[in-house]
Amino acid sequence: MSNELTIKDLHISVQGKPIIQGLSLTVKPGEVHALMGPNGSGKSSLANGLMGHPLYEVDSGEVIFSGTDVLALEPNERAKLGLFLAFQYPTAIPGVSLANFLRLAVSAVRGKNGNGSDKDGLIPMREFRGELREKMQQLGVDDSFARRYLNDGFSGGEKKRAEILQLAMLEPKIAILDETDSGLDIDAVRIVGDSVSRLVGPELGVLIITHYPRLLEYIRPQFIHILLDGRIVESGGWELAEMLEAEGYDPIREKHGIKKEEEQNGEV
Repeated sequence: MSNELTIKDLHISVQGKPIIQGLSLTVKPGEVHALMGPNGSGKSSLANGLMGHPLYEVDSGEVIFSGTDVLALEPNERAKLGLFLAFQYPTAIPGVSLANFLRLAVSAVRGKNGNGSDKDGLIPMREFRGELREKMQQLGVDDSFARRYLNDGFSGGEKKRAEILQLAMLEPKIAILDETDSGLDIDAVRIVGDSVSRLVGPELGVLIITHYPRLLEYIRPQFIHILLDGRIVESGGWELAEMLEAEGYDPIREKHGIKKEEEQNGEV
């Protein structure tokens, strides 16, 4: 069974306001796609809608992953199927260590229920520690990182590295990275970008959501899509990222007759 993610004519609204308006996209294993667009274009709405956030209502369209109707599943079921979302603004959970959180998450996604697991239904501690140590070494993360409370007191870069460590441990089939570069300085972007690049392979499809090309310098996508006004208006290769870096989004808006959000609201 193919692990490709297929989105067909998707429409998503938030509190009755249409945000995503007829988006279609396919991400296959081994492919890296970048979805780029300015603030307010619908990028994070797409990410949250794909993972089943209750505030993002899917009005119509299809999302098929591994032959399964994703929209009929709860968020935890989507995760078990192999979808992963790295949040733009990860939440801090004081009192819960990153290691304990990861053990719970890995056990839940793999469906540990006592068969080959500890009595509490979790992946055996020795097995988990071995996997965690291997992934942290792969990503160049210090062992002390796992003992800290999840995102509590973390810098922006540390929060994003914790998200990438979760990605490495959960081993999804499709990873959606929602503005992973948001709020990071140049050095942190490089570290996060290099970490993601180490995980990219034939079994993992990646959808990078961003509005700046800088992260893409470290994770070179094969496909780049431009999202404006809730729909993909341009698709291509690296030349699109270079064009955006040089000219911004205005030429594409003019080409497709799309006004800026403030112009649509009568503010200009």
